[in-house]
Amino acid sequence: MVTAATVLQEAAPVTKAAPSPVKTAWKGYEKVLFRIAFIFFIAISIPNTPEWYAQLIALDWRHLNYRDLYDIARFGSGINFFGNKIFGTSLLGYANWLTTVLIATGGGLLWTWIVKLRKTERAEYFGLYYWLRVVVRYRAGIGIIGFGFTKLLPVQMPYPSLGILNTNFGDLTAQKIYWLSIGIVPWYQIFAGVVEVAAGTLLFFRRTTTLGAILLAAALGDIVYVNFAYDGGVHVYSSYFVLLAGFLLVNDVPNIYRLLVQEKPVVPVNYYPVFNRAGKALRIGLKSFTIFLFLGVLFYLQLINFLYDPYKQPAVAGVKVLRGNYNVTEFRINDQVIPYNPLDTVRWQEATFENWSTFTFRVNKPHPLDLSNGGGDPQRDVNRTFEITGLAGGQRAFHYYADEVEHTLYLEDKYKAIPDRRNRTAGVGGDGGTDVNLGNDKTPAVTRNDKDERQQEDWIPAAARKNIGDEYGKIASIALSARRKRDYAAAPKNEKRQRFVVQYQTTDGNHVILTGTDENKNRLYVVLDRVDRHYALTPSSLQAGKY
Repeated sequence: MVTAATVLQEAAPVTKAAPSPVKTAWKGYEKVLFRIAFIFFIAISIPNTPEWYAQLIALDWRHLNYRDLYDIARFGSGINFFGNKIFGTSLLGYANWLTTVLIATGGGLLWTWIVKLRKTERAEYFGLYYWLRVVVRYRAGIGIIGFGFTKLLPVQMPYPSLGILNTNFGDLTAQKIYWLSIGIVPWYQIFAGVVEVAAGTLLFFRRTTTLGAILLAAALGDIVYVNFAYDGGVHVYSSYFVLLAGFLLVNDVPNIYRLLVQEKPVVPVNYYPVFNRAGKALRIGLKSFTIFLFLGVLFYLQLINFLYDPYKQPAVAGVKVLRGNYNVTEFRINDQVIPYNPLDTVRWQEATFENWSTFTFRVNKPHPLDLSNGGGDPQRDVNRTFEITGLAGGQRAFHYYADEVEHTLYLEDKYKAIPDRRNRTAGVGGDGGTDVNLGNDKTPAVTRNDKDERQQEDWIPAAARKNIGDEYGKIASIALSARRKRDYAAAPKNEKRQRFVVQYQTTDGNHVILTGTDENKNRLYVVLDRVDRHYALTPSSLQAGKY
């Protein structure tokens, strides 16, 4: 443990012209600012939701999912007595910061008043400042590494699916265009991941903290700008890391200015506490465990995720014979033929079976937009919505369960009026998702206890379910986890989606006939003929998943 305090001067030539950088006592205003900063940065460095602690306690360490560790590193923080708003406004999501600043200021002034009243004023806070930097370094380090691995093994911005490639450019939101722009150049995404992981790794070490903080500020500053420019929705959480990096650099700014601008010699000064043998062992043990967990274990879990269960795109393979793009050559509703007309609001214009268990088609009819980024922590494929987020133009996507014995597809709409809550451990100040899935919206139209919803639970007959099998286990066994099992076990309750059932007839997949009943109870007869489309984009060699 700390037995003495020392101020170490690192090797550097000292000239008579250079002022001594060693401070033995702090000025009064410095101590007041430090007390405020101490309360503020401690408050925004620890999780502020009970869900985070509950999930940490409930972790099954023998069957981890990458998301388990990712959620440890990705949480909301700050003092959130007033939720997402202060004085009636969210301040674009920064209200929690203002609340924390105000309370930290009050706490810092109260702290100052008490020490003066008790006449226990200290000359400096080198020790406390050191430990505050340790907390901020590790908070920023594990947080950015969690971010970085989703780019280093590119799953954060996936290569576009066939359905997305078939969407008109003008029907994509600004956010979607940006994400797809990164998704089509996976090596750039990997480079961004290398920078973020490197920044986090450097922050684990005292002597490389400055370099890590500079990398962190540069990388996340860009992300803040991108989120504002393209309505990305993660501007607050990315700003958070820039703020932490800024704090870690405050002490270096005068030295950097003196060295690079004034071209004068600089003597960096760092305070390191002296530990006894037990303290050294504890420090090295905790540090080694953190590096092993968030660099070693998290990388392995992320690799498994990339190979077998990429979190933004479905993991379960689709029916092999059906995969590809199709023209809708014949379309009947209730035995009435509807000829092709791009303005028709009922007829399908084209259809696609993805490599995974998603069926898409487009109709000339607007439907509600999903404005999320398709991320978060859903385990079930039907809730992995990157295929529909930010897409207008009548593009619809259905997840299907395939009974390949009876050649029947059970399809359910990937769009959900009230989506499941994403990033469940990330509360105020974190990337907790939209107000809708946080339950803060004022949309009364859809209730979660509707009787009809319960009646839809058994929409797949038992015999068909037996043929379909358990979707939970339809990925490589190495990727199965306690989290995936838990989410699948709790899945069907209180869920309201549009669903329909079709039988498919085909020999080789080039000519497919779908017959059944659509989501509006109409008889459906559709003939699909495969078409070989050539895109301007070259297919990526780094696409995630095994199908």
